[in-house]
Amino acid sequence: MTEEVKSRAPQTAPAVSVVGPGDGETIVLGTTRMRVLEDGSRTGHRLAIAESVLAPHTQGPPQHRHGLHDEGFYVLSGALRFTVGEREHDVVAGTFVLVPPGVPHTFANVGDEPAVMLSTFTPDLYVQYFRDLQEALTGGRALTPAVNAEAMSRYATEPATEAAAGPTAAPATAPATASAADAS
Repeated sequence: MTEEVKSRAPQTAPAVSVVGPGDGETIVLGTTRMRVLEDGSRTGHRLAIAESVLAPHTQGPPQHRHGLHDEGFYVLSGALRFTVGEREHDVVAGTFVLVPPGVPHTFANVGDEPAVMLSTFTPDLYVQYFRDLQEALTGGRALTPAVNAEAMSRYATEPATEAAAGPTAAPATAPATASAADAS
């Protein structure tokens, strides 16, 4: 087929992706269960989306910064604490947090109830990090800071060592009418 004929050939529309309530890849990291709804394979690697359930009193990853991707978090239920540098943001269901590249952050469920959040990764490169951590766990390795840092380094991410001493500022609670804060 010539190039001219190819350009006039009907274009196939991209396939629509539908992920039902029991579908998606499940990644278990200790007391956190993640369901990958889109790993980037159907979006040209522009976007990945995951739903995470954090058990009560679950710490998130070490504080870190991404070099190449934005990370968004929408709290579906429960409450989470996002730590950005030395500032803490306590957020509830209905809150959206967007973390651009270079911003140190982490999150935790410090409450007594499970928390559920929807996370976006643009582009998608960070989903494989979670797969790598699960593989380390199933291989008998503990998720030490060194294991986390090594996995992060493969995805343009690094620990935020200057924030490792922990937060010193009082928690900032998002106003009841706002939908902003920060994390992973």
